Parts: sequence; C-alpha cells; structure tokens
Amino acid sequence: MKRPLILGLTGSIGMGKSTVAAMFAEAGVPVFDADAEVHRLQGPGGALIPAIEAAFPGSTGPDGVKRAELGARVFGDPAALARLEAIVHPAVQAARADFLAAHADAPLVVFDIPLLFEKNLLHEVDRVAVVSAPADVQAARVLARPGMTEEKLAAILARQLPDSEKRARAHFVIATGTSPDETRRQVARLVEKLGAAIATGRPETE
Repeated sequence: MKRPLILGLTGSIGMGKSTVAAMFAEAGVPVFDADAEVHRLQGPGGALIPAIEAAFPGSTGPDGVKRAELGARVFGDPAALARLEAIVHPAVQAARADFLAAHADAPLVVFDIPLLFEKNLLHEVDRVAVVSAPADVQAARVLARPGMTEEKLAAILARQLPDSEKRARAHFVIATGTSPDETRRQVARLVEKLGAAIATGRPETE
C-alpha cells in the first residue's frame, strides 16, 4: 500500500526542533508533534488521565496532569519514569498511526519525535533529520527557560544521545545556530529535495 515518505525530525533539548517542525508545517508538510500529542492526552479530559492518576495518585486535577509535580516525581527515578512511559508511549504510537492514515495521500510527512534515537524508533521513519546548534547556543536557550538550572540541564542531556552522534547517524542535519531565515531556507531546500526524489522514486539521503 502506498504511503508517504516519513521524515523523522529529532534533536536534543534546546536545539530548536519545535521551531523547525513549525517551518515544515509552514511549507505545507503535515507534521505529527509527539510532544503536542502528549499534552493533549494529559490535558483536561485527556484519555490518559485515569491511568496516570492510578499510577501516580494526586498527580492530576481538573486541568489534567500536574506536569511540574509529575515531573518531579519521575525525575531521577528510572522505575517511575518507566511506569509513566509505559502509559504514554503506546498512546502516542497509536495517535501517530492515525495521523499517518489521515495523510495517506501526502507525498511527505514529518514525525517530530524528541527521543527518536533514544527510544529506538528508527523503524517508524524512512529518513532522519537532526536539528543541531552549537553547545553554547543550546545551553543559553535552555537555561533561559523558567525553572531550569545547570543541574537539570546536565541530567536531561545525560539521558539523551550526544548531539555529535545524532548528527553522525542522521540522513540530514538542519542547523539552527544562525538566523531563522537561514534555517527556513534549509527546510525549504530539504522539502524540495525530498519532493523531487519522491517523484522519481529515489529518496535522497544527502
């Protein structure tokens, strides 16, 4: 059965992946945002609220999951994090399948998956684009977020594959350390390249 070429979009924290995903959407490419889906599933009336409340009593309320509180409970606790992921990941995977079915006629779609490498989800995509920026730019972006500390950043990075390895394993690298306009041009060139390759049946990997 014919289906779109699936481009997996990933990148470490603070690299600008969400911004790049929005640029793909602006270019007319359907984008499945895993983080946005998690927010929906955990928001008011979200489908995962009962299971999360059962596993982590007191972690939900009228507005959905108390993200800061739940985050604090699983931070640094691998067993608790595994329990949460066992609830969340299957639901996100099901939503991703529904998204793909809804866009079966599109030539190209993007799966925005933050932990594409870390969670061994390469089988879900055909090509991988990694969003990358210099380490100092990355750190400055992340540390500017409310409540973020160098300790928290170090702990997050410790759970993520190093940027250098992600770039080495990617088919494409999208740099965000320059201007937004330059990043947007990179996205446009990649969409054009993949579109031409799909039309000829020879997806590019360079």
